[in-house]
Amino acid sequence: MFRLGVLLSLLAKPALACKLALLLSMDVSTSIDAGEYAYQRDGLADALLDTEIMSVLTRDRVALMVVQWSGVNDQVAAIPWRRMHSQGDVQAFSNWVRTMRREFVNSKTAVGSAISFSIEQFEEVPDCDRKVIDVSGDGSSNSGAETSSQSRRAAQKGIEINGVAIDIMGNAVSEYYRRYVTTPDGFVLTSTGFSDYPRTIRAKLLRELVRPGS
Repeated sequence: MFRLGVLLSLLAKPALACKLALLLSMDVSTSIDAGEYAYQRDGLADALLDTEIMSVLTRDRVALMVVQWSGVNDQVAAIPWRRMHSQGDVQAFSNWVRTMRREFVNSKTAVGSAISFSIEQFEEVPDCDRKVIDVSGDGSSNSGAETSSQSRRAAQKGIEINGVAIDIMGNAVSEYYRRYVTTPDGFVLTSTGFSDYPRTIRAKLLRELVRPGS
């Protein structure tokens, strides 16, 4: 009888809630060469293993997905949604990122289409409290759906969009992301070239996970 009571009490406990679904959207258009792709891929893989980031990912049962995007019809869920229930889950996800193949080459930059594709992916994680798209890229859109209209559509659905703008010279990409990509509750961090990307992606994850709203 005691064992039955313990079993029933365990079954009655609600599942730990998913506090955040975070979709990491990565530019692999023509302007991104092999070395620059590696900076994005490895920078993200390393950032996920940061002690503070890993702790929050597991504490909040965060759902992670990686999308690679390029031209108007070039978007793919390179790593589908995975729930971070343990450090082992985070380490496995980091390994998947580090060994992830590049899905597209020699294609245009369709930021709006990438956002549109990303919005649809959240249908698979309806139980997560917050929904966030990270758009990482080095240029403005030259193809596909209008970026600002897709950003507004995300906002209407309660999805936050943040950006990592990779600016080789000046701040043109950062300004484009601020004006057209991010939602009103979102933010942009600037990576001053690809070698600065690992630092920037770590700072972005910390801001989203540890100090949201800062």
